[in-house]
Amino acid sequence: MSTPATGPTPRLLDRTLRVFGARIRLGEIARFWSVGFTAGVIDLSSFNLLRYGPGELLGDSPLTAKVVSVGLSTVVAWLGSRYWTFADRRTDDRRRELVTFTLVNAGGLAVAVSCLAFSHYVLNLTSPVADNISANVIGLILGTIFRYTFYRRVVFVGTPDELLRVAAAAAAMPAVATPAAV
Repeated sequence: MSTPATGPTPRLLDRTLRVFGARIRLGEIARFWSVGFTAGVIDLSSFNLLRYGPGELLGDSPLTAKVVSVGLSTVVAWLGSRYWTFADRRTDDRRRELVTFTLVNAGGLAVAVSCLAFSHYVLNLTSPVADNISANVIGLILGTIFRYTFYRRVVFVGTPDELLRVAAAAAAMPAVATPAAV
């Protein structure tokens, strides 16, 4: 139990931080999905343009087309993640963030390409629909889960500014009187 002079109880502070932390996480997830959707549109459209578009530049090379399309979408995802989705979790070490972001995206690429390779070469499902389902549905979903998890735990590891402000404000609040334990 605390007195007005000692500030809020630890339980109240913990609850306050959990509530605001959840709100921050929901906003972050919404921004992540927005950036991911934009990058996904670039990935999907460039993959299909390279495979089936005018001149079929990479018509006989589905894996190369996927690598190129993911490379383009990664540039968009980097910009959106660094400067919008995880802007409050950035650290001062941009080089470390860029290297780890690239490595995490290589992992996400490996997930999508593995799905495509398994479907195309092991199951011999080589139609445009099969390539798109394996690479751009299954691979994209699994790659997205992989990326979000690792962006949050490995790439953008700074403490969110908003959470720090809430914690400081909560610590400055006068204590709420709580009944004594019976």
